Formats: sequence, structure tokens, C-alpha cells
Amino acid sequence: MPQVILEQEPAIRLAVFLGVLIGMAAWEVAVPRRRVEIPRLLRWSNNLALVAIDTLLVRLVFPVVAVGLAVIAQKSGWGLLNQIGIPYWLAILIAILALDLAIYFQHVLFHAVPALWRLHRMHHADLEFDVTTGLRFHPLEILLSMLIKLGVVLALGPPAIAVLIFEVLLNASSLFNHSNIRLPVKVDAVLRLFIVTPDMHRVHHSILPSETNSNFGFNVPWWDRILGTYLAQPKSGHEDMTIGIEQFRNRRSLWLDRMLIQPLLGRASGYPTNRKEEEPQIDPKLK
Repeated sequence: MPQVILEQEPAIRLAVFLGVLIGMAAWEVAVPRRRVEIPRLLRWSNNLALVAIDTLLVRLVFPVVAVGLAVIAQKSGWGLLNQIGIPYWLAILIAILALDLAIYFQHVLFHAVPALWRLHRMHHADLEFDVTTGLRFHPLEILLSMLIKLGVVLALGPPAIAVLIFEVLLNASSLFNHSNIRLPVKVDAVLRLFIVTPDMHRVHHSILPSETNSNFGFNVPWWDRILGTYLAQPKSGHEDMTIGIEQFRNRRSLWLDRMLIQPLLGRASGYPTNRKEEEPQIDPKLK
């Protein structure tokens, strides 16, 4: 990986992040998929404050992040791809797909283990579904995710450029597939053969556990299709489905302080995939 690209990694990631965030936010305002019930100022201010905390914590806790570790692994000969002789372009492709598959399994894990679900459910407790939902992750989940990612990088030994491409794609796709944008049905049908679309991922944010525990992919939809977790559409339709989980359904729960303490509140609920499913009873006034 050219040294100049490595040195510019933070600037590259920030430029793509801001570009996609602003672009998707404008698209949401122009052509929304669902009616917005909660003022954007309330949700956006708290969700953006959360991502600032997450970013700061990662930089404070980890002296080296994924791209830097990939450089070290390459120089030291660590990891599978640094031990086998394959073309550089093929190593990049394999690394990107392998990292994406690892994120898929991590996502399933955070739904399967009740203790981990307590962290991840904060992401699902958002009462709307828009571009800032893609940024709404508990700081402890972010730290655990980085630890898992670093472990995968050490074991895999991917080219550093592949890790940078993956990180940029993951951030951009999270913003895209959480966006409240309307795509033509035929366009969505074609796109979701190759990437996770907002309509595909929105199903995952349904209040119904059977729908919450589907469509785990972030970048590509193939893992869900291959491993049997793909669900095409929500039972109630995209306009009428209820977003969120049965807990934390008041607007006060959208504030930063309440989001940070959510893992400590209440039971793990019936959402973890190893629990018996209980369809939640929703007060019609909360829909």
C-alpha cells in the first residue's frame, strides 16, 4: 500500500463519510420512503453525538486500528494471505469478502447472545429509520467490534489497501442501507442482488423478532441468501411496519444519556435468536 495513501487514511475516510452522510440526508428530505414522525433535531443531535464519542474512544483505547495492523502484519508475515502466493488483486478481493463475512457472523453473534444483544439493541431501539441510525451503536459494542476486527486482520493477513477499501465501504454502506430513501421497486430488486438496499435492511429493524433476526448483511446480500437469513419484505409493508423493539419506546429514550445506560436497563427481551420468540404487544398509540 503506498505510504501516501496510508498517511491520508483518516482524511479519505472522513471525506467519504461526510459526502455520503450529506448526500443521503438530502435524498431523504427530497424522496423519503416513510413519513417522519419524530423531529430530526432530536434524533440527529443525539445520534451524531454518539458517533463522536465512539470515534474518540476507539482512538483512545486502540493504539493501532485495522489498516495500521494490516501494514504491521504484512511486514511481519502474519496471517493466512501473507503465507500463500496468490496475485495481489485476488488477495484484495478475498480479503474484502472475508472481512464482510466476518462482520455478518459478528452481527449474528450480537443477536444470538443475550449479553451482547443488550449492547446491540441500542442500535435497534431507534424509533425512526434513517441515515443517522447507521451511526447509532453503543460505545462498548464499537470497542468489541474493533477487537474482533483486529483479530480477523491478524488471522487473515489482508493487504492494507483491502482493509481501507473495506472500512470505507462498510461506513458508506451503513449510511446508505439505513437511509429513509425511496427507490423504484424494479431498481431495488436489481440492486439487492449485489448490495444491501435500504428496503432490505429496514426489515431487520422491524419490531417483530422474526423480522429483526433476518437480513444481517451490511455490504453484500449474499451471506443472508446463502445462510438462510434472507427475508424479502416486512409483513406489514415498509410504510406501516413499526420500527424498533418493544422496550424503550418513548422519546426520552432517544437522548444520549439514556442510550448509554440502555444495556443496564430491563431484561434482554425475546429478541436474541436463541430465545423463544414472543411477538410484542404494541400500543397502537406508539405506532
